[in-house]
Amino acid sequence: MTLRIGNASGFYGDRFSAVREMLTGGPLDYLTGDYLAELTMLILGRDRLKDPDRGYAKTFLRQLEENLVLAREKGVKIVTNAGGLNPAGLAAAIRELAGKLGVDVAVAHVEGDDLAARGEEFGNPLTANAYLGAWGIVECLNSGAEVVVTGRVTDASLVVGPAAAHYGWGREDYDALAGAVVAGHVIECGAQATGGNYAFFTEHHLGTPGFPIAEIEADGSSVITKHPGTGGAVTVGTVTAQLLYEITGARYAGPDVTTRFDTLSLAPAGPDRVRITGAKGEPPPPTLKVALNRLGGFRNETTFVLTGLDIEAKAALVREQLEASLKDHPPAEIRWTLARTEHEDADTEQRASALLHCAVKDADPKVAGRAFSGAGIELALASYPGFHVTAPPSDASPYGVYTASFVDSSSVPHVAVLPDGSRVDVPPARETRELSDVEEPPLPESFSGRLKRAPLGSVLGARSGDKGGDANLGVWARSEDTWRWLATTLTVEEFQRLLPETASLPVRRYVLPNLWALNFVVTGLLGEGVASQARFDPQAKALGEWLRSRYLEVPA
Repeated sequence: MTLRIGNASGFYGDRFSAVREMLTGGPLDYLTGDYLAELTMLILGRDRLKDPDRGYAKTFLRQLEENLVLAREKGVKIVTNAGGLNPAGLAAAIRELAGKLGVDVAVAHVEGDDLAARGEEFGNPLTANAYLGAWGIVECLNSGAEVVVTGRVTDASLVVGPAAAHYGWGREDYDALAGAVVAGHVIECGAQATGGNYAFFTEHHLGTPGFPIAEIEADGSSVITKHPGTGGAVTVGTVTAQLLYEITGARYAGPDVTTRFDTLSLAPAGPDRVRITGAKGEPPPPTLKVALNRLGGFRNETTFVLTGLDIEAKAALVREQLEASLKDHPPAEIRWTLARTEHEDADTEQRASALLHCAVKDADPKVAGRAFSGAGIELALASYPGFHVTAPPSDASPYGVYTASFVDSSSVPHVAVLPDGSRVDVPPARETRELSDVEEPPLPESFSGRLKRAPLGSVLGARSGDKGGDANLGVWARSEDTWRWLATTLTVEEFQRLLPETASLPVRRYVLPNLWALNFVVTGLLGEGVASQARFDPQAKALGEWLRSRYLEVPA
């Protein structure tokens, strides 16, 4: 019988009502929820500093308060990584909640990912968490658990675990596991698979997109869909966009299997249904990724509004004045960005204005706080004509720094704590293989048809995001002709010309012919990760849309 796994959260703060919507919208076997982005681990780490009993996603507990009885009545099991830094604490809180609600629910959790006790090995970060795989979840489900809480597992593991338990897969059923990884990767970000953040959104009436469902077969193949009557759309395009999200090349490494994204085939399977087949898997690498978050210092910012004439001169004046005011206590880092948003002979004041953004960082909260704020405010009557800011500068706020490390998988405990309290050690993979890039496939024959000057987005879709300090940008074609043009035209050099911010950085291009897609990884574009706020778009979420807005000679 086909296994139906739904998702109700793509991040900590996603739509609160999604759990109930998924439970009432149609049949499900499992409901998953992904709450742990890189930034979330920093937030939970700061929560844990204030209260050692916290460190988990409190929103999830409130969602269960409204829906645990409903899930139990419908026989839907729940698997979530909302345990964050304290899965045992969340599991205990769920048992307490179940008692108050008068419902008997078997709760289990997975632990071992938290490597904070090995802090010296990693430079004493605030949080250190290894990405575990799916087999702890499998142990919990096989013991009869109806709610499974994890800490830092890979996002796709929330789907791989239920699928492996349901079908009885072994640890070396690599192709089936790879298929489940693909399904998990597609639905892990919630509504991004059902039309959210989609490049060609104007082609669909999105409304409020429903959350996605993966119907997984015994061989690991799947159909991506959503509950009938919900908003959004599930198309080959929306699924392709999510497949390209935050990956690198053909090999997608995980703790249970390395999935070959160059083997996948997508096909429509009815309205709002897309079938994914062909996934091939290989042994996982011998190491686990470890996400490290540390407090980097304090930051502050303000935005000066420059209106009318002499924009460059106004920007130069206020920059000179502010930096002179800070010379006795200069911040460790000061960054200026001028956005030329003004229009000539504008019909509104806003359209006549440009924005000059100033951001500072320092280890001393007074330097980034009162010293910077005071210097900015003191210029109010002493600087360029029309001086004002979008909001007054405030106190400094702490910022985080994200880095990744790798450790031997055999050095990381992986423990399933079953509903009866017994503990099961989950061994690392018996067979591993060092990760390497796939040799670039042959490129198609060059496109020889008629061209016209137009935005790239008129013929190409894109989706972008972050992995620590690196940006990922996937771009795909929707016809074979356009793919032939894309594969031979959008080289690394052309990519860097179109996006000048990337010109001085290392850029890798990966070719995925089966998806008519390229994926670009820009090393270092995001500095020390999203929490450090290194650039205007700190998670590179709109980097793909910037690329799509650039003009080139594209197929007519």
